[in-house]
Amino acid sequence: MASLAVMAEPPARHVDGAMMDYFMIELVNTVRESSAVATARAKKVEQEMVESGLLPPPAPPAPVLPLKDNPRDSLTSIASRNSASAKANPASEAEEAVRVRLEAIGMHVGANFTERLCLEKMLFSETLDAVKFICKDIWTACWDKQVDNLRTNHRGVYVLQDNSFKTISHLSSWKGREDALQQAKMYVALPAGIIKGALSRLGYNGSVAPEVTSLPQCTFQVKLPKS
Repeated sequence: MASLAVMAEPPARHVDGAMMDYFMIELVNTVRESSAVATARAKKVEQEMVESGLLPPPAPPAPVLPLKDNPRDSLTSIASRNSASAKANPASEAEEAVRVRLEAIGMHVGANFTERLCLEKMLFSETLDAVKFICKDIWTACWDKQVDNLRTNHRGVYVLQDNSFKTISHLSSWKGREDALQQAKMYVALPAGIIKGALSRLGYNGSVAPEVTSLPQCTFQVKLPKS
């Protein structure tokens, strides 16, 4: 019986606090290389199918003309224009593939964390209780602190703000602040997946959008369907 109890509740193992920083660096680099190989393989297979006549040849990309900013343009139109040009950029597509993979890994981790932390908890009857569980239990288990600020419009949108998010607290770049912010957007993809996976295991399917505007602060916007 003692051995079964040990298997059910293994003793906690401690590691150096800096280990997760090194792990994240290697994880992002490894996933980036793996994603590049997978994308190249998929394009090669698609090209072979086109040459064999199994697929029609892809349509040539439409030329993207440089547009000058008009003082009358709104911020929304400028943002949509920038996002459209980013989608046409192969580098942006490669980064998006890496982000999707990191988020998928995070969802698996978040779901497993939630199962363990909810072992002796009752089901949450309110959506806000589930989000508070994320802000306290999940945040403490993953990032050694609770969320600094939680806001909601009481219509399914929750904003979780961490003023010193551990994942990006030591992130920097010799190229400058802008490059560090760009890297941070990739590094928070896995934590966003952890939040999404935790909510999914609790029975809530929604979207999680991370935002980094000033290091080391990070904000996660969670949108859940109305209950």
